[in-house]
Amino acid sequence: MAPIQKVKTFIRDNPVGVLLVALPFAILAELLHWSPTTIFVLSAIAIIPLAGYIGAATEVLAYHTNPRIGGLLNATLGNAAELIITIAAIRAGLLDLVKASITGSILGNLLLVLGMSILLGGLRHGVQSFNRKQAGNNAIMLVLTVVILLIPSLLSHYIGSIEVPGPRVEALSLGVASVMIVLYVLGLIYSYMVVESPVVVEEAGHETAPKKWSLRTGILILLLATAGVAYLSEVLVGSVESVVSALGLSEFFIGLIFIPIIGNVAEHIVAVQVALKNKMTLSVEIAIASSLQIALFVAPLLVFISLLIGNPLTLVFNPLELIALIAGVLIAALVSADGESNWLEGAELLAIYIILALTFFLMPV
Repeated sequence: MAPIQKVKTFIRDNPVGVLLVALPFAILAELLHWSPTTIFVLSAIAIIPLAGYIGAATEVLAYHTNPRIGGLLNATLGNAAELIITIAAIRAGLLDLVKASITGSILGNLLLVLGMSILLGGLRHGVQSFNRKQAGNNAIMLVLTVVILLIPSLLSHYIGSIEVPGPRVEALSLGVASVMIVLYVLGLIYSYMVVESPVVVEEAGHETAPKKWSLRTGILILLLATAGVAYLSEVLVGSVESVVSALGLSEFFIGLIFIPIIGNVAEHIVAVQVALKNKMTLSVEIAIASSLQIALFVAPLLVFISLLIGNPLTLVFNPLELIALIAGVLIAALVSADGESNWLEGAELLAIYIILALTFFLMPV
């Protein structure tokens, strides 16, 4: 019974880690040229636990530092897996997929993760409370972020009614990306000086750090998991166009729904788990801080990386993406404004996410 008990313990402690069994099959599928759909599914499943190990290793590094430095590490490496996937997509020239994944990550955290956390936490504990002042700071930063992301798109649509958008929009995207990076850095500095920060979740690393790992083990796992995600991202992206043709799914839907979920499942699970423990302040912070990191750090960083790769990415989103972003941010801000949540509010957030997902699913290929 001892081996069986060990397996049960491993599954309980690593609910995502068991998906690692898909890794050798994903490599085999690529080497033996199995169907693109099979390659896509297996590589996506294999990325999930590796992304989780990147997060866990980052938390080990954070655990072996002081809380503030740990918060900075979590903020910097918190979305590493998704960043790697989107870089692979830029290399393949799938820029619409990249922009859809940015939108999907923000909406996924604000509607899916926050909604699930509030729903399940509310069903277990009833009305839950969290730091109202902190939520207000988060709401202000989220609204500011969406306004910043709107500006290049508005200019592009305005110029497009007169002439073909070109260098002006690219120049504005670079300028906006630069300002966002500066704002992100200022947020990190502020988080180092002040406990309550809308950019960094300082408690998260010490809440979830697997203390049985040594610092050396954490660094080794971080390097191996990052290399694995990099390889599988190339495999995943390489099969996207064939999957789009075979299944009739739009590239936009894959980027908006699948890529964010694949890269952030482990972090999503943590947010729900702490909500079930009635630690709603931390759960809300994980969801919203991750959205801010995507918008203020990952998106502008991708703009500069795309220039180096030779496939320039602009921060121009289509009208449906912009409407979804505005709606998601406003609804999340309203739900968190009073510092209290209940399961009905969580269900409302999930309902909006499902409606948006259905809308993007029905978009023409």
